[in-house]
Amino acid sequence: MPRPLGELEDAVMTRVWQWNRPVTVREVLEDLQQERSIAYTTVMTVMDNLHQKGWVRREAEGRAYRYTAVSTRAAYSAALMNEAWSTSDNPAAALVAFFGMMSAEQRDALRDAFRIVGYDDGTAAEPPAESAGRPPAAPSAAPSAAPPAAPSAEPPPAEEDSAERGPEPGR
Repeated sequence: MPRPLGELEDAVMTRVWQWNRPVTVREVLEDLQQERSIAYTTVMTVMDNLHQKGWVRREAEGRAYRYTAVSTRAAYSAALMNEAWSTSDNPAAALVAFFGMMSAEQRDALRDAFRIVGYDDGTAAEPPAESAGRPPAAPSAAPSAAPPAAPSAEPPPAEEDSAERGPEPGR
């Protein structure tokens, strides 16, 4: 689990993530200097620390390095949220409190995320028990039968109609 980034580490990583390409200490320094007075050696030390912590990888280019993010900001944020949630003594209550703090835009993003992973407003099937951290369900002793067909909104065509038309596309 990642430790939250410090203020300066976050400022550096924000640039690395936004630029999404290998960057030098000099590039980060020049961008940071638009907001604050900071020394080259300070940025170099922070980027070296980020490398040591596994946040960035680096490749030598002459006498300098080019740094690249190891993961995305989204993955970092997700890991922080997961850690905070997993340390709760009541995860359901923590989620309820978290959802209560969300803005309308954040709730929309949550709905979009559910759609992306296949949970449309709770109507999709639950994930397999193994993936939810629960043991798999015991197999049933009764043989499994196919579920009954859902009733159709329209009546089936009469026998003679379907023979005259031939098979309908998609059936």
